[in-house]
Amino acid sequence: MYKFLMRNVLTFIMAGGKGERLYPLTKDRTKPAVPFGGIYRIIDFTLSNCINSGLRKIHVLTQYKSYSLTRHISRGWNVLNEELGEYIDAIPAQQRVDEHWYKGTADSIYQNIYAIEDEKPEYVLILAGDHVYKMNYMEMLEFHKEKKADLTISVIEVPKEKAGEFGVCEVDKDLRVKNLIEKPKEQIEKISGGKFIYASMGIYVFNAEVLEKVLEKDAKDEKSSHDFANNIIPMMLSSNKVYAFNLKDKDTNQPKYWRDVGSIDAYFETNMDLIQVVPPMNLYDKEWPFRTYQEQYGPTKSVWLEEASNRIGMALNSIISNGCIISGGKVKSSILSPDVRINSFSEVSDSILMEGVDIGRYAKIKRAIIDKNVKVPQKMEIGYDLEKDRKRFTVTESGVVVIPKGMML
Repeated sequence: MYKFLMRNVLTFIMAGGKGERLYPLTKDRTKPAVPFGGIYRIIDFTLSNCINSGLRKIHVLTQYKSYSLTRHISRGWNVLNEELGEYIDAIPAQQRVDEHWYKGTADSIYQNIYAIEDEKPEYVLILAGDHVYKMNYMEMLEFHKEKKADLTISVIEVPKEKAGEFGVCEVDKDLRVKNLIEKPKEQIEKISGGKFIYASMGIYVFNAEVLEKVLEKDAKDEKSSHDFANNIIPMMLSSNKVYAFNLKDKDTNQPKYWRDVGSIDAYFETNMDLIQVVPPMNLYDKEWPFRTYQEQYGPTKSVWLEEASNRIGMALNSIISNGCIISGGKVKSSILSPDVRINSFSEVSDSILMEGVDIGRYAKIKRAIIDKNVKVPQKMEIGYDLEKDRKRFTVTESGVVVIPKGMML
């Protein structure tokens, strides 16, 4: 039984990132608004974790191309009662401090420090809106309280050779943070510990009073980049109690599933995780539901014409969303968002098709991400000749072909 009073917690979700490595999926939208897993947006996982954890005071900080994100939140996340002091607010960048937009992660909170002053919480929980994972934030808050910490950083164990992709926390036997090294590509062997390191998840719990003081101090430092990992946390290590909360499964003692979908290849692989026979990320857990906003589409339909033996609408090892019509085509190991049409004799494998995509007759698609409202002409092949594809589309290092939203083919 948790002893925590969640009304004493104010949550900020940082959702203003450009997501440059996710281009062209971020051509028209911010990274947290990118569709994921058929019916979701990436931010839905963080928001669902908040609701499932009992958090009821949530500010979503937006900035870059925020229209679709703000619309999604207003349509799908208007679920709390403001009369009871509960809310999910999308706050656009407002230049409240000076003429600059957010200059860093810490600056995004500092420019909204009035929200902390108005609410007067005991604790401030800061989250990223662009990760895919399941987490009960209550457990981290309880850990923070038990340690009497000023700041707690959520970490996850990853292989040491991947240290260059993350901020790495070095801790003592009591999980007190001694050092934070940001993406130490050249210093991996110098990091203490065995085969695994503690990677920062970009999730922080601050005592509110401490947070306000360190943000004020950082704001006055003209040399600072106003970033939590690079500036705020190093500043606090010598004078404050900073601890690491290790996100593990209590039953298996293994790291829980957490993915930073910062690149196209990572985004593709994380989506493909969902269609495994036993997916590492369970979307069907009724005790921890992931919610979203969905348009009103009809049920999924497949078409088989008996007189044409090879005209069979079929989907294997795939996620098929509402409104999809598989009209005599074949889908394998793929994710179809709502309102996708697969026409006769076409083949789609190992691909992600977003809302409104139409695959023409006899077309063949392999290892591709096709963004919204793209109509693939009859007999076109995508993913079979990567040299040809590179002349007209984005192709990643691993050979995933990406077609941007609304592209005319």
